[in-house]
Amino acid sequence: MARKRFDDSNCSVARALNEVGDWWSLLIVLQAMYGTRRFVDFQQELGIARNILCDRLAKLVDNEVLRKVEVGEHGSRHEYRLTEKGRDLFPVVIALRQWGDKWNPSPEQGPLDLRDRETRQPIQQMQVQSAKGKPLTIRDVFMPDLEARTPKTKAS
Repeated sequence: MARKRFDDSNCSVARALNEVGDWWSLLIVLQAMYGTRRFVDFQQELGIARNILCDRLAKLVDNEVLRKVEVGEHGSRHEYRLTEKGRDLFPVVIALRQWGDKWNPSPEQGPLDLRDRETRQPIQQMQVQSAKGKPLTIRDVFMPDLEARTPKTKAS
């Protein structure tokens, strides 16, 4: 069965999934955030088959999440580096990691200890905030475009 594409979708989440929503892509991006650069190192760290890794790296480069940089003589060696678009996935990856640590923790080890490099303090949980910094839940937000399309019913 062919995977559905969302190129023409009005939903930005669906369009984002076209670029980084397959089985391996976010794990490759995570490894790149950890400093992995070379094909062989991605393969070793992730335990991913060569053909799948080739495909995912090519797609991430095509989608401008990673860039392929020649670092050897005559283009004989390449590295993969995050672009600005790829680095902008950092809060997404952190939020997903924190969600996974809460709802599907590893039985063998605790959550990854992420700290601010400057202060050495643990980072805060990712959260949606108002313009004034107040934490918001799903019940605290609305979508004006969606609300305008929803028919109103008259009270009796």
